Amino acid sequence: MRTRNPYPTDFHDYINTEEGWVDRRIFWEEEIYQQELEKIFARSWHFIAHDSQLPNHGDFITTYMGEDGVVASRHSDGLVYVYLNSCPHRGNKICFADEGNTRSFNCNYHGWSFSTQGELLGIHNEQTYDKGDIDKSSWGLRNARVENYKGLIFANFDHDAPDLESWLGDYRWFLDMLIDNEEGGIEFLPGTIKSYVNANWKFGVENFIGDALHAMWNHDSGAKAMMNNQPFPPAVLEDSFHASMNGHGWEFALDGYADIAILGQPEVIEYYQQLKPKMAERLGELRSKIFGSLASAAVFPNISFLAGSGTFRVWLPRGPRKLELRIWTIVNKHMPDEIKQAINRGTMLTFAPGGTLEMDDGENWEGNTTTNRGFITRQEKLHYGCGISRRIEHEEIPGIVYQGQYNDANQRAFYQRWADMMNAENWNDIPERYTPRYTGKPTR
Repeated sequence: MRTRNPYPTDFHDYINTEEGWVDRRIFWEEEIYQQELEKIFARSWHFIAHDSQLPNHGDFITTYMGEDGVVASRHSDGLVYVYLNSCPHRGNKICFADEGNTRSFNCNYHGWSFSTQGELLGIHNEQTYDKGDIDKSSWGLRNARVENYKGLIFANFDHDAPDLESWLGDYRWFLDMLIDNEEGGIEFLPGTIKSYVNANWKFGVENFIGDALHAMWNHDSGAKAMMNNQPFPPAVLEDSFHASMNGHGWEFALDGYADIAILGQPEVIEYYQQLKPKMAERLGELRSKIFGSLASAAVFPNISFLAGSGTFRVWLPRGPRKLELRIWTIVNKHMPDEIKQAINRGTMLTFAPGGTLEMDDGENWEGNTTTNRGFITRQEKLHYGCGISRRIEHEEIPGIVYQGQYNDANQRAFYQRWADMMNAENWNDIPERYTPRYTGKPTR
């Protein structure tokens, strides 16, 4: 029996965007996953928090960048610092809480104490150290680079990586629909939902980055439950698109309200009907139509959201066959409280672990992953060829654009970026596959 090369050294051999297929082994093999931690997660910009989650000095949250635990805290200088959640003495966590407010962090093991900037402040029984044993200024927690895009706080441990604006590129044109569609921007409602799925992290991201086609089959009953027994709109290709750049993607129609309607909260639709004219003045007519339409989106490597329905999430890898999903509800800051709570109810009813839609997806992602336990199964390819010849140029929409949101275009672009980064020894090795329109320019 002939089988393929166990582990190609060129990661482009795991995908083919011209023929439209992906090698199943990237969803299963430990060796490939360890390369992902180094080549993708250790070099990417990660969403850490929103400004609204850390409003005061001493506020902190804990999260992960890949599998590296980190603390993000607002220091007395007003800035947010992000640093490893691992004491440099013996390696234990310095913080076990998910969030809170503190003056300092103290390691449980030997009492090393750290500031909200990550500096080593003191050591329990410090008199046991002789002069010259330790330079405390050199033994603080390793800090990441931190940058902010309109309230979204990102961090990166790679000091050679491009800045956040370059990383996002023209995707800022799309992000502004989510976070800057109204004066005052957005806020994250209190509370984080955490759940675990026995699936490869990429399946969650690719679902949001471009898979509109599954909704009408997989979510048919859930959608009807939320929309007074009305199904999803029919699968048509006119006035709908895929757009991607740098591995980020947004698939969308122009109906204006399908993703809002899925919440099953009529007052939210009424609110946005009143806001849409102002949104058009702020962002332009096209973007006001995209917002709230049947759509889904993702930022490479592991951030996803639905603009209009209020769900925002990160897919944290926990090995090649398990992910941790963290979910928040986002709302416009100046919304009436009753509208904020209506959106929160809707997101809990749909895109939460017990939601009408989330349960469908989680079961499928687990199936997508666990079937690859079989050796013969792993030798087979997965088909990603839908819409492969429908690329277009669009006067207003930036990015690599394809006609029809029922398409695999954004998924192919996501895996192209994955392979580009997995192959690259440095940033100069990563090819530029799209010439941005908005470099150095505002997107609103």
